[in-house]
Amino acid sequence: MSTGTVTTPAGRMSALARAELTLLGRSRGTLVAAMFVPLVLPFSVWSATKDMELEKSGLTPGTVVLPAAIGFSLLFAVYSALVGVFTARREELVLKRLRTGELRDNEILAGSALPSLATGLAQCLLLAVGCTVVLDVPAPRAAHLAVLALLLGLVLCAALAAVTSALTRTTESAQVTPLPVLFVSMLGSGMAVPLEVLPDRVASVCELLPLTPVITLVRGGWTGELSASEALGAVAVALAWTAVGVFAVRRWFRWEPRR
Repeated sequence: MSTGTVTTPAGRMSALARAELTLLGRSRGTLVAAMFVPLVLPFSVWSATKDMELEKSGLTPGTVVLPAAIGFSLLFAVYSALVGVFTARREELVLKRLRTGELRDNEILAGSALPSLATGLAQCLLLAVGCTVVLDVPAPRAAHLAVLALLLGLVLCAALAAVTSALTRTTESAQVTPLPVLFVSMLGSGMAVPLEVLPDRVASVCELLPLTPVITLVRGGWTGELSASEALGAVAVALAWTAVGVFAVRRWFRWEPRR
């Protein structure tokens, strides 16, 4: 009497992640955007810091560029890349076929996202080390905040990518639909311009943007100047956006092509 092969969620997601990694390696456009753009953009932020009055806010070029570099990696290597992945797999009927097997919906999304998440994590660590060495940034004074920020950022960007994919009609338009989140995050989340140098009213609004808590926690992790209440507030905003994203994915994520 033969018995069926017993599989586990971790095994199923690992198999899917390996297949997705192979497909990711064949997409040159995605690789360029995910691997090289986040490495180039921090130089523009570094140039812009020369015109900022950072001393009044207790900041240095390093504590501005390092969080921005991590933010760029999360936006391009994770968020933007995953919008393309989810949309392409949906339009190719891959997601529909996967749902007919043993994989559950959350396993399909997680397994498909793992290569981009791993790429983003590795890139963030590389950029953090590079900025620390090149810009003479001291060791983080509250490393737990930086680690928490990175984990929150990875989950949040994956959720936002799935939501954006639900609004994306074709694989080609997946290059356009992430742009609003990219621009708003780069301009208003403390990446291009730290919130500390913005007017108080503008900064208060920008604090509620999805990626702002991540940048705030990363910067606070290195400077050690983030109070407990400020850290809790940033975590609360990040968790709120993540919860909204997960709810939206469960409600509106599309598993089949638009007709």
